[in-house]
Amino acid sequence: MEATAQIGPSIRIKGNISAQEPLTIAGEVIGSIDVTGYHLVLTEAAQVDADVIAHTVVIGGSLNGRLCAEGAVVIQATATIAGEMIAPAVSVGDGAQLQGKFEITGTRRASLPA
Repeated sequence: MEATAQIGPSIRIKGNISAQEPLTIAGEVIGSIDVTGYHLVLTEAAQVDADVIAHTVVIGGSLNGRLCAEGAVVIQATATIAGEMIAPAVSVGDGAQLQGKFEITGTRRASLPA
């Protein structure tokens, strides 16, 4: 079983996060998050203003920025998202708030636009 790194609800990070393991964020992040090839979870308490790259992403909190997922994105009912998203598959829970540009790419590999 693979361990998951955690950023707790009292933690605030301004800068770039890069991880070679799954990551769960419950705090605040301003900058960028790169967990290419791994799972990212933004809990209901998460406040993220960042460009994000991950394999799969589950969003329960707030995300403002660009998101690129190699796999699926699951947007929970508690999520608020503003920005750009590129992913091969996206599911959205009733009540989620979305604003921006969303590109559902199917099976081809996604990448963030320049």
